[in-house]
Amino acid sequence: MKDSSKIAVIVYGPPGSGKGTQADLLAKKFNLIHFDTGQYLESIVHDPKNKNDVRIQKEKQFFDTGRLLTPSWVFEIISGKAKQIAKAGWGLVFSGSPRTFYEAFGKSKNSGLIKILEEEYGRSKIFFFLLKVHSNTSIKRNSERLICSNCGRQLLGFYSQFYQLKHKHIGCPFCAGVLRKRTLDNPETIKVRLKEYQKRTNPIFAGLKKHGYKLHQIDGELLPYKVFSQIIKKIRA
Repeated sequence: MKDSSKIAVIVYGPPGSGKGTQADLLAKKFNLIHFDTGQYLESIVHDPKNKNDVRIQKEKQFFDTGRLLTPSWVFEIISGKAKQIAKAGWGLVFSGSPRTFYEAFGKSKNSGLIKILEEEYGRSKIFFFLLKVHSNTSIKRNSERLICSNCGRQLLGFYSQFYQLKHKHIGCPFCAGVLRKRTLDNPETIKVRLKEYQKRTNPIFAGLKKHGYKLHQIDGELLPYKVFSQIIKKIRA
């Protein structure tokens, strides 16, 4: 039985558009689980325990070079987790997933992650947003960001540069954990990711329209709090 008070939100956008930031804000605002599939899949492919798993090592090569992972493998993992979260009574927010048409809609009418969300939350409780930023913004934001190895928090852009200049150490300002750069966050890899996004994620948007969903487009160049304000207005409307 669906819980009418729970919602599901999917935030789309190219690399560096602020999907994760907005998903975190939405999770706190509406008491949702932010399922960061990119971070989750990264933990799987980079887990030393999986170094002898041929399939996972193949996916690791895709991940580290900026290419999208095999849709059927991703869907197998993500769909199971999404069902678990919904069955536990939680609302859900995705930052960037599903990333391919196959993951979103599957091979038939009654498959794909969108269908699962419809069954768990109801069509009227699913919201889609697209954060639009220039490619130069994507490259700049991702190239400059640092991520805490412990708590996963991100230090973005000029905040990262300012923090490193002001403090001799570059520990996380929240938990003092070691800050690192993701393997994905170099300009050449980001360019590959942008091409993958245009080629493999963009087709989802036409699919959403065909399925009767509204894709709310937001200017992702704005400051995060302004982006968040616009998203909140669309959900409450």
